[in-house]
Amino acid sequence: MGIDPGTNLLGFGVIRIDGRNAVFVDMGVVDMRKEKDHFGKLRKVSEKMDGLLDTYRPDELSVESPFYGKNPQVMLKLGRAQGAAITAALRRGIPVTEYAPRKAKISITGAGAASKEQVSTMIQKILGVKLNPEHFDATDALALAVCHYFHLTNPLAAARSSGSWEKFIEAHPDRIR
Repeated sequence: MGIDPGTNLLGFGVIRIDGRNAVFVDMGVVDMRKEKDHFGKLRKVSEKMDGLLDTYRPDELSVESPFYGKNPQVMLKLGRAQGAAITAALRRGIPVTEYAPRKAKISITGAGAASKEQVSTMIQKILGVKLNPEHFDATDALALAVCHYFHLTNPLAAARSSGSWEKFIEAHPDRIR
């Protein structure tokens, strides 16, 4: 499951892995624009995340990391919404991985500065479905889920993030002098 957290709209996207293929399950948004109180929005994020996690029972959650913004108050509120979504997953023991918007765009379109429209078009091609999103937050969330799937199935990414010098030495004894 991918989550694109926001203070007005929270996008979610769900895929299922069938063999070696990512398959579209669902997507949508949680609309919080009518909620005027910031803490009320956080409550709604938490409650809706609980419902989404109970409904889809994802094995993992990928979430968009906040990007640098000019307004610190907006960044603070965005971080709180992200935290509410992450906490809902962690309470259930669901592993969470965070991706920068640029990394997700690169993995889906090949370009870190891709538009939301380009991301949506490529997600439809990758998943082999026709989508008509009301909000691009939903296709952005799908992009995060697919980005995570690509990361998990990419042997080069796994090798780069294997973690320790001990593992490297064990795997490559011939390269040690």
